[in-house]
Amino acid sequence: MARVLIVDDSPTQLMGIQRIVEKLGHETFTATDGAAGVEAALANLPDLVLMDVVMPNLNGFQATRTLKREASTSHIPVILVTTKDQDTDRMWGMRQGAKAYITKPFSESELSEVIERVFSAA
Repeated sequence: MARVLIVDDSPTQLMGIQRIVEKLGHETFTATDGAAGVEAALANLPDLVLMDVVMPNLNGFQATRTLKREASTSHIPVILVTTKDQDTDRMWGMRQGAKAYITKPFSESELSEVIERVFSAA
């Protein structure tokens, strides 16, 4: 069982993603914006971060870059989970250090497959 941090400012999205991840057998904890997500990751060192992009305070691109530059969290894989679906957004997210990029809306099986793929590659 892995510990997964879910960062999303939408309570509906947060609950939906949390349900899927817990159904896979993983433990979850959450944050509702990028800055809180960075703090939670630094304090709890999760095995995986699922990060929204469009959020207040610190967006998901900035939060991912911050986690990747910090020695204690640089090894933690980040999957960006967002409504931003342009190729340039995807490329920018990967350049910030994300291991995968999935666009909303997504199916449960799609998110599950991406999570398992990232865990198996780690």
